[in-house]
Amino acid sequence: MIRLLIADDHAVVRTGLEHLVATFADVELVGAAEDGEEALRLCAERSPDVVLMDLEMPVLDGIEATRRLVAARPDAAIVVLTSFSDREQILRALDAGAIGYLLKDAEPDEIARAVRAAARGEAPLDPRAGRALLHARAARAPLDGLSDRERQVLAMVARGLPNELIARELAISEKTVKAHLTSVFRTIGVTDRTQAALWAERNGLGS
Repeated sequence: MIRLLIADDHAVVRTGLEHLVATFADVELVGAAEDGEEALRLCAERSPDVVLMDLEMPVLDGIEATRRLVAARPDAAIVVLTSFSDREQILRALDAGAIGYLLKDAEPDEIARAVRAAARGEAPLDPRAGRALLHARAARAPLDGLSDRERQVLAMVARGLPNELIARELAISEKTVKAHLTSVFRTIGVTDRTQAALWAERNGLGS
């Protein structure tokens, strides 16, 4: 069961999301916060797997709440759910540590898929957010944004190795592998292992 927390300052949005989540058989809603500060407190108390985070909130905005939450609870996957689609906001949210970015006009099925993907360690991105991210990263040297360990993990993904075998080869935990992959996906602008493997092949990390 995926433990989900919602953070949004609009009561109508929170209520709508609560009703929607109630229809997901594999998701348990563990809390709903009306600002970033409350989101941090509830996350500390209830240990969600995934957080749906609005950006514009009182007391503490979603970007700063994301930054603090990632530092305090790196295992929690944060997916931004907002009405803002401009490139600067998308990049600020992802740079703060969010692994996904959805817009509030997303269909219910898209939200369900995003929550499940985030729980698996993938990076669900609205296509508009994905394009903005790719454009922003296009000027970077292909591998500059990855650490040595992230390159190792990505190369093993390109070889088709599952997380269990990657963890065994590198003598690290599967949880650490998952964290590295989340960072890799965000840095190179992909949303799943297949895209990451293709990116690795194109950039000289294939077998």
